[in-house]
Amino acid sequence: MKITSRFTVAVHSLLAIYVLGKEYKMTSDLIASSVNVNPVVIRRTLSSLKAAGIIDVKAGSGGATPVKSADDITLYDIYKAVDCIEGNLFNFHENPNPECPVGKNIHAVLDSHLKDAQAALENELKSVTLADLMKQLNILI
Repeated sequence: MKITSRFTVAVHSLLAIYVLGKEYKMTSDLIASSVNVNPVVIRRTLSSLKAAGIIDVKAGSGGATPVKSADDITLYDIYKAVDCIEGNLFNFHENPNPECPVGKNIHAVLDSHLKDAQAALENELKSVTLADLMKQLNILI
């Protein structure tokens, strides 16, 4: 199962808002030109980020502005804000055969490992802030 591109679009959009927003009004059209997607995709993304309290968006062409410090936003916050997965990262196949020795024990064998893998991903996302990415980006600009 893939994590949808909503996550990377949201990270890209936020970096544009925080970095370019000092000089430009960050409209969905401008952000869309950076991400290279349709502005409708950006408007949906901005709506999710606004609902999470990460940015503010003014109606019309008012643009998006930060509400939180980039130091206070983790990749996990963005991941949760844009709801890029439904439920657990790993989707288990339904109805393993309870008459089969593998089927009746598959959950006991595999579930904890899948939970650990998802926790590892989420812990990594919690350890990286938007400010960390901005520092890396500034080196490349």
